[in-house]
Amino acid sequence: MKLGFAVILLLLTGACTEPARVTVGPTAAPRVATPAPGAKKQLTVVAAGDLLVHPPLTEQAAADAQAAGRSGHDFTRVLAAIRPRVSAADLAICHMETPLADPQGPFTGWPAFSVPPELADAAAWAGFDTCSTASNHSLDTGMEGITRTLDNLDRVGLRHAGTARSAEEAARTNILDVAGVKVAQLSYALSFNDIPLPAGKPWAANLIDRDAILAAAHRARAEGAEIVILSMHWGTEYQNAPNDDQLDLAQELLASPDIDLIIGCHVHVVQPFEKIGRKWVAYGMGNLTARFDDGSPENTQDAVVPEFTFTRTDSGGWEVTNVSVLPTWMEYHPAARVVDLVGAAKDPAVPAAERAHYVEIEKRISGYVGMRGAFEAGLRPLS
Repeated sequence: MKLGFAVILLLLTGACTEPARVTVGPTAAPRVATPAPGAKKQLTVVAAGDLLVHPPLTEQAAADAQAAGRSGHDFTRVLAAIRPRVSAADLAICHMETPLADPQGPFTGWPAFSVPPELADAAAWAGFDTCSTASNHSLDTGMEGITRTLDNLDRVGLRHAGTARSAEEAARTNILDVAGVKVAQLSYALSFNDIPLPAGKPWAANLIDRDAILAAAHRARAEGAEIVILSMHWGTEYQNAPNDDQLDLAQELLASPDIDLIIGCHVHVVQPFEKIGRKWVAYGMGNLTARFDDGSPENTQDAVVPEFTFTRTDSGGWEVTNVSVLPTWMEYHPAARVVDLVGAAKDPAVPAAERAHYVEIEKRISGYVGMRGAFEAGLRPLS
């Protein structure tokens, strides 16, 4: 189902051992279905939701940098709790929700975001390898914002998909060599908040189009990708249940032999996971980072950091054979920090009342994750 303009308007209302890390490899090698002797038989892929930075979080990062005796912004303390899980994965995928600014700013929030470039440094520090960049805020600061964002991701060694600085870059598939296994990441967004693509540059950011996605996935296979992961920026904001367009698209896209996994962002709350046939979709992973107003009625501080274990099949393909979910929460006070809810709930150094609070948040998140039968289909909670 191709998302039409009217639909888009409607949607807008609203470790023990060192893992094998990613190296950049060529993207034109033919796909090899039969594995070489001794080839890796399993890969772990960790994903996370929106890296979303509001002005109060920018202020927190400036305070953290100052406390460490540095200028600028430091988001590493914000992300520290998820670093062990992210850095232990063979491949870790983030989502850069907003454009990056110059080091001196200006730094802005909604409706047109522009955030400190040190966010890229912290994402790389946490262990992420590649990041989706197609979002409804991709064009907030125009072509200059896209260029700054991708330049900064390149600077810290993070690969990216979803936006491009040139037609040639847009035509290249983001294929990573993960311990000898070629993994492609694709990235698409449902809209750009009515901001038109730059004149003469329709390739600058990827808009959701079923046929275009299927063609890109097929091209990735032809270029040698053994696993294709699709990052989808979709859904109705602040709604925990996936909408009909998400449900229909997930069915249609996962029916393709060229797409192995869908990971979703955008709605700012946690949405369910679902197994469709033998494949998985995470409709919405929530906000990994955010700083909405205190007392915001939606559960915008909730998030999950899933891990998908891919296992090589007898035919030489790959299939997700295990899924686990780490629930997280964006704590605002006394300092903005991502909380590992499982670890914090068991930490005797955390006051009992806080531990009980974290347990309740984890239960809420699990309820959303399981809305479409994920636990019955084999998803494993970490608590």
